[in-house]
Amino acid sequence: MRGLVTAFVGSVVEAWAELRIHRTRVLLSLVGVAVAVCALTSVIALGNIAQQATVETSERSSGRPATLYVSAYTADGSPPPATAMDTTWNEALVRYGVQYASRVTQQQLSIQFIDGVSVVNATLVDPPYGVMHRVEVQRGAWFAADDATRLAPALIVNDIFYARLGSPDLGTHPTVSLVGAKPVTAVIVGVTAALPYEVDPSMMMLNDSYAKLADQLVQDAASQPYSSYEMWVPPSISGELTTRLQSDFSASLGDGATAQVNRQDYAAYGDDPFLPIKLMISGVAVLVLVLGALGLVNISLVTVRQRIQEIGIRRSFGATASRVFFAVMMESVVATVAAGVAGVMLSILILKSPWVEDFIAQGVTDVPPFPLEAAVLGLAAATVVGAIAGLLPALVAVRVKVIDAIRY
Repeated sequence: MRGLVTAFVGSVVEAWAELRIHRTRVLLSLVGVAVAVCALTSVIALGNIAQQATVETSERSSGRPATLYVSAYTADGSPPPATAMDTTWNEALVRYGVQYASRVTQQQLSIQFIDGVSVVNATLVDPPYGVMHRVEVQRGAWFAADDATRLAPALIVNDIFYARLGSPDLGTHPTVSLVGAKPVTAVIVGVTAALPYEVDPSMMMLNDSYAKLADQLVQDAASQPYSSYEMWVPPSISGELTTRLQSDFSASLGDGATAQVNRQDYAAYGDDPFLPIKLMISGVAVLVLVLGALGLVNISLVTVRQRIQEIGIRRSFGATASRVFFAVMMESVVATVAAGVAGVMLSILILKSPWVEDFIAQGVTDVPPFPLEAAVLGLAAATVVGAIAGLLPALVAVRVKVIDAIRY
């Protein structure tokens, strides 16, 4: 065992010495490998960022894994009374220790702008909604726990709404009038970016704040929309909790009532939703690596042809075929590993620079760190490429006849 280790270390040292002697040739031949490894690791790292961006987009619309949506209907197909649903909902949250849950209701409210009154879509939520749906507040802050007790309800508006008000300083606690049977003054506490499909002002308000003022804001009580109920729970218990919630709501709402609990988040399905992205990234990475390997093989063959006389002299002094084979291959492996290290470092420097990271991670809240698996894969790929690229030249070197090599 010690002899094998000694032989391996000796081969590595010898290969490194040869590389230093032929450093100009080595540098030229390894530029392609370093670039290929840099491209490989960069593609994998960019793929992680692209996947994170897709995940966050899905979570903003349908919630994080696992988000359960609860709905119920009475025997005649109409929704049950809101008070009954809220009571059952609150009991379920306490019973199962759910920390993140929210009622979500879409409502139309009239807002007094400077240029007149406009009907604005209002989303009524509970405070945990912001975490559940990754709501990013550009200015101000998300709803606080005590905002529901404000005399003037708190609002979070999109930037279209905010611009229409003249973009006032949030530090001055700007207000807006909600028009209804009796006007209500509300305070803007935060501003979010408008969604890609939004062209009109929109806003969010706490459910509890709206409940206190509903009679003043809406004249037609029959127009009250139905609230949806959602909770964010660990995926490991989502299946069992779904069954229990269906049973609890059906029993609590009385005979004929039917409760449905389902998941709509991106991870609700068994198949990997990001498999196409991963396959595409893997295909590009393999293509880049193959191109780098082909370039190295070509240069290595030319180099061996130029060193035939040297190889013949070494064989005439007693170097065995296996020693020559291993020495030529190790030169390639050691060189490509060094190039791999340089390529990985270059990839990290490029992708983690503030300017590049800000550009490629636009809209991503939780930017993933540079993936360790990308660095490991880059080094492993460099080693494999070196072994493959060195195999053919090593076979050529072994097949060289001593007398012909010396005459060359």
